[in-house]
Amino acid sequence: MSEDIPRQDGAVVLVGVDFGLPHFDSALEELGLLAQTAGLTPVERLVCKRKAPDAALFVGSGKADEIRELAELHRASEVIFDQALSPAQQRNLERALGCAVYDRTFLILEIFAQRARSHEGKLQVELARLQYLSTRLVRRWSHLERQTGGAGVRGGPGEKQIELDRRMIDESIKRTRERLAKVQKQRSTQRRQRERRDTFNISLVGYTNAGKSSIFNALVKARAYAADQLFATLDTTTRHLYLGDARRQVSISDTVGFIRDLPHGLVDAFKATLQEAVDADLLLHVVDASNPHHPEQMVEVQRVLREIGADGIQQLLIFNKVDALESAQQPLQMQDEMDVDGVQVPRLFVSAHSGAGLPALRSELARRSGSVPAGMSLEAGAELHDAPG
Repeated sequence: MSEDIPRQDGAVVLVGVDFGLPHFDSALEELGLLAQTAGLTPVERLVCKRKAPDAALFVGSGKADEIRELAELHRASEVIFDQALSPAQQRNLERALGCAVYDRTFLILEIFAQRARSHEGKLQVELARLQYLSTRLVRRWSHLERQTGGAGVRGGPGEKQIELDRRMIDESIKRTRERLAKVQKQRSTQRRQRERRDTFNISLVGYTNAGKSSIFNALVKARAYAADQLFATLDTTTRHLYLGDARRQVSISDTVGFIRDLPHGLVDAFKATLQEAVDADLLLHVVDASNPHHPEQMVEVQRVLREIGADGIQQLLIFNKVDALESAQQPLQMQDEMDVDGVQVPRLFVSAHSGAGLPALRSELARRSGSVPAGMSLEAGAELHDAPG
C-alpha cells in the first residue's frame, strides 16, 4: 500500500481456513458478529482450504499475498483469523501483511475486556489476557528482541527488557490470581449460605445470544442486561424466584454464554462464574431455536459443560425464540423430549419475547423443585445477590 493512503481504523479483513473439520463456518458469520461486537467493521471475508496449517504463515505464502492485497484494497487496519494462531505465525503474518493480525482467541478476550462490569469479571478477564500475552511476549514485540552490543558484549538492553517484562507479567498473573481467589471465596460463602437454607439452585446455560438473559428477566421480572449481541452478559446474576405451584422459593442464576472455541484461558479464569452451573441442581440449557446452527451450538455447550464438570447435572432444554420460526417450522407440541448424548432430555418451546410457553416452564420448574422448605416466604423476584463488586 502506498504510504500516503491511510488505513481505516476498525476496518478488518476476516479469514477462515477450512481444514476439513465438521461445522466449519464457511460464511464466517460468527466471526463477523464477534468483530462487530468488539466495535470493528468487517470489510472483506476470505475463506480458503488447506490440509494442514502452514508452520510459518498458517495459510501459506501465496494466500498471504492475496490477503495483503485485500487489506490494501479495502484499507483495512487489521486482519482477524477464525482460528487460533501460534505466536510465530502471528508475528510472521504481521510482517508479511504489513498490518496488525489477531486470532479468534484475542478477539473474544477483547470483547470480554470491554464487557466485564463486576470486580470479579474484570479480574477474570485480566488474568486470561495476561496468560495469553505471556505466550506472545518474545515473539510478538520486535522492539524487545535481542540486540547486539559492542565488542565483548554478549547481549544488549533488549534481552534485559524481555526478562523484565516477562517477570512483570508473571508477577501480575500471581497478584491477579490472589485477588481473584479472595473474590471466589466470597462467592463460595454465598453458595454455602444458600445450601444451608436448603435452596434449590437453577442455572441458565447456553450458547451466547440464545436468549438466556431475556428468559431470566421474564421469569424473575428483573432488569438484567439483555441485547441481541454476543456476550451481552458476562457477570453472573442470581435472584430468588417464587414458584406458586410448588409454594417455594428457588435460586436462579444467569451465567456467561458459551461459544465455539472458547479460549481455555477464559474457561480456567471464569471458573468462579461457571461454578454456579457446577453447583446447580438443575440446568436450563437455553437454545436459539431460530438459529439454523443450533445443533452445533448445543454440541459446543455440552462440551464446555463436560470441561467444567457440570455434564452430570440434570438438564431441561429450553428452545427459545419460537416466535421467530416460520409457520412450517413451528413445533407440533410445545413440550416433548430430545436425545442429548444418548439421554432423553425434556424440552420446552418458549418465547421470552411473546411469553409463549413461560407458564409451562414455571410449572415444570415447580414440579422439579419439590415442596417449599420451612421458613421460606420471600416475595417473587426478590434479589439474592449479583456478582461481587
